[in-house]
Amino acid sequence: MRVLRSLIIVGVLLVSISVQAGNTGELVRIKQNYSRMLVPSGEDSFGLLSILSSIQPEKEISDQAVVELHQRYPFDLKKIATYLSSFMETGMWPDINYEDKKRSGWEPKLHAERILELVKLYNSKQTSYYHSPEVEKVIHRAMDYWFTAKPVCLNWWYNQIGIPKTLGTAFILFEEKLTPAEKQKAIAVMENAKFGMTGQNKVWLAGNVMMRALLQNDYELVKMARDTIASEIVTGGAEGIKDDWCFHQHGAQQQFGNYGLSFVAGMSFFSGLFSGTSLAFDDKQLSILSTLIDEGYRWVIWNGMMDVNALGRQLFHHAPVHKALSLAFAASELGGGESEECMAVATALLRDNYPAPASNVLTGHKHFWQSDYTIYRRPSWMASIKMASDRIVGVEMMNGDNMKGYYMADGATYIYKDGKEYLDIFPLWDWRKLPGVTAFEDDAPMPLIKSYQPRNKGTFVGAVSDEKQGMTVMELNRAGVKAHKAWICADDFVLCLGAGIQADSNLVVTTSIEQCHKNGELLSWKKGQWSAVNAKQTVTAEVHRFFHNNTGYIVWGNENEMVAETAERKGSWYDVMQMYRPAEVHGEVTTLYLKHGASPKQATYQYLILPVVDKKNVAAFDLSDIRILRNDTVAQAVYAEKKATCWVAAYQPVQLRVATGLALTIQTPGVYMIRKSGNGQYMISCASPTQCEDVAELELNHKQIRISLPKGKGKGKTASVVAIIR
Repeated sequence: MRVLRSLIIVGVLLVSISVQAGNTGELVRIKQNYSRMLVPSGEDSFGLLSILSSIQPEKEISDQAVVELHQRYPFDLKKIATYLSSFMETGMWPDINYEDKKRSGWEPKLHAERILELVKLYNSKQTSYYHSPEVEKVIHRAMDYWFTAKPVCLNWWYNQIGIPKTLGTAFILFEEKLTPAEKQKAIAVMENAKFGMTGQNKVWLAGNVMMRALLQNDYELVKMARDTIASEIVTGGAEGIKDDWCFHQHGAQQQFGNYGLSFVAGMSFFSGLFSGTSLAFDDKQLSILSTLIDEGYRWVIWNGMMDVNALGRQLFHHAPVHKALSLAFAASELGGGESEECMAVATALLRDNYPAPASNVLTGHKHFWQSDYTIYRRPSWMASIKMASDRIVGVEMMNGDNMKGYYMADGATYIYKDGKEYLDIFPLWDWRKLPGVTAFEDDAPMPLIKSYQPRNKGTFVGAVSDEKQGMTVMELNRAGVKAHKAWICADDFVLCLGAGIQADSNLVVTTSIEQCHKNGELLSWKKGQWSAVNAKQTVTAEVHRFFHNNTGYIVWGNENEMVAETAERKGSWYDVMQMYRPAEVHGEVTTLYLKHGASPKQATYQYLILPVVDKKNVAAFDLSDIRILRNDTVAQAVYAEKKATCWVAAYQPVQLRVATGLALTIQTPGVYMIRKSGNGQYMISCASPTQCEDVAELELNHKQIRISLPKGKGKGKTASVVAIIR
């Protein structure tokens, strides 16, 4: 019996030792992966480092995704030499303001970032600084300064996430050179991060806990952190990845370019970090991440630049370029090169953007129904529409970010051809005249945004889409202005309608058509010829045609004044993003907008945007094919005979004579698209912008049609049926 008991004990001990050895081996592998992934080796299989190297580095950076993008730049040896030569006996650098109190762009973070840069330099065989005693000495002293001074930011994010994330990476890469005392102090820094919060903040914190666990060689804590990270690779939660393949954070708020981008980049990194271990992400998790890129992010990147409507509050210098490239790196590294699905998605994303193709492959109409956000892609141009509702938060303003973005989700409409139309225009914008927005004209300071609660009281916000074209609608009821707004995206144009425009102030209300960088002359069509608009021009004719940067604009059926202007503007990045130092910038801006007058009661508008056309086509465009059947608070309805398509936003039950021999009665409010396909067949698509209807009912030539609409988390999506009408 004693022998048997002894054998059991020995067996258990052997298993325990084996498990411990296995766990130790996994920790070693993860640390090796850190070094493999973060220490520059010169490899550039997708050519992304070459693209990055061609972009001038930013001098002032707050955006975490861009910080980490800049950490990928090849070593600047002149800059490194300055770091080494200017480093002071105190352990500080003279060009860093260690007393800085900013909540965004906090300068002491530069100290941590330089430590990480020097640690990478020390470990890289690419330069003569490899294992340099001089570099090693500076690293120790710079770390000692941080351990002793213990800088604290007024913004919790830096203390719990930003700094531990940066220094934790440095500690792991430099672990073999840390003294026991330094290691304990390093662990103390990392203890500022603890499990908690939601969405990407939860992932960041867990990642920091994991780095502490690696320093402590605590396998169980590493596994717990990994499981916490992986728990966010799901869809359909209150925050995080949504069912429409958007990303939400800070409530029901689209965050593609901010928290969402950090989420994708972080998960891509972790997928490589855990590869080759039992902690590796499984196929289902990788599939969710790759689908987020394919069905979400690919749609908001155009010619290597992220849509302004996807940036959220992060309106930094060159943000569209940096964020798109950050995504490209994340996509290329997702799955650690071991997932065919991930590689296929990465290849498609890179093909679409690097370099930009002459004709874009990814085309179609996509509405993110849980995010009040529409993208329309054609081979040579893209349109983007951002809205808000009583369900969806439009934008946020915090930590000095986005100080002028009050109207950014009130129907902002951007048209992209080369993608540079709005690049770095933020200091020059009239922020009350963002393209597509209906708002007060006022010189007063922009209102501030507080809280993460929906601010548009409109409920009727959504879109119908057959994935090729569609109609987007927005009931605007915010900040004293009410309006019914609609956009029809159809092959070669975007038609914009407004109705029921009213305001509770004696201020003039405007609807902006365009406000972009001047690129060539702004031309106006008068008396059968084009003439340049050299300053400010106000017109009141029945039909206005304008041409700028290969885009036509036609306004008709309006009693409003139309203003066209090209002007030199000046502004400051600081006024938009307060992390920047005040400095004046200049540029030329082209603006087109409608004036609805003071205290309008039931004002309307209708205008057409024709991207990627020539002047001849704009002048000759036949408006008679676009029949505005109705444009009021009951319905906004359009029929295009050549396209055999009718679009209707029915705010109430309505009867319409669409065309000869085609009568339509809509009984259920909603947004509809009806297309005749021949032989008496009609494709009828419908969505419920209020997301309250389960069934849509209508009559087409007196034939009753009933459409079952998506339920649950699919509310707001489009449903379609085919009807035969003889």
